[in-house]
Amino acid sequence: MKKLLGLVFSIVLSVMSLSAANEPDGDVSTYLVGEYMTPKDVEAKLSEAGFEVITTFKSIKKGKTVIFTCPTLKKEASKSGRAHVATMRAFADEKNQVLSITNPVYFGKAYMQKDYDHAKFSAVKAKIESAFTNLKGSEDKMEFDDLAGFHFMMGMPYYEDTKVVGEGSNAELITKLKEYKKGKNLVFELEIDKDTTLVGYKIGRGTERFAKKIGRANAGLLPWVIVVENDKASILQAEYYIALTYPQLGMGQFAGIASIPGDVIKDLKKPFK
Repeated sequence: MKKLLGLVFSIVLSVMSLSAANEPDGDVSTYLVGEYMTPKDVEAKLSEAGFEVITTFKSIKKGKTVIFTCPTLKKEASKSGRAHVATMRAFADEKNQVLSITNPVYFGKAYMQKDYDHAKFSAVKAKIESAFTNLKGSEDKMEFDDLAGFHFMMGMPYYEDTKVVGEGSNAELITKLKEYKKGKNLVFELEIDKDTTLVGYKIGRGTERFAKKIGRANAGLLPWVIVVENDKASILQAEYYIALTYPQLGMGQFAGIASIPGDVIKDLKKPFK
């Protein structure tokens, strides 16, 4: 029996070591970038590749974001504290004639932390690349090994430093999001499992203008996401989420949107009052 347990343990260690060995060495692009397609064409390509298109959202003037998922992403998102990885985004920028898709390896590592499985997320990436030919890595990038412990600078929040914007039963919280302003701010609702729901929510018009100010190329980060889980509604803090999606953001640019983190929290607390 001891020999059998030892053999099983050795196999598990070997698999884990192989997975880690195949992880990227060096920088990983934040986005996969290609030629512009209309949102309808993007939706069609994703559907043909086996992805589930959740919705399309106007994230900025002359720019729309197609939000999508797949069984792998939803399964990984069902793990405790990992709900944000459930969706990826394809930003169709009509103004600059560019298509920018979130890289599952980049965001997978950032959101899954110690639970990251490279084989699974690289497979999702390959699936995207098979649907959209001639994609290349974006100039936005980060050292792969830095993604799990990323924060913008000392004193700024990490991934796990989420902000609670509402409390109550899961059902009550979802109802409030649907009823506030007759539901016009609710962009999408994705049930990950019976205990966790991911909600895409529109922040205030004045607040969302920060994307134009610091660079429309990454405006696909909108809408903001609220995780309804364990009788709480929580969000990624703006200091983390914006910096992760804009990895080339400088201190000067961040200072120029200094009010935004607080504004996001204020906007997303309103439905729960």
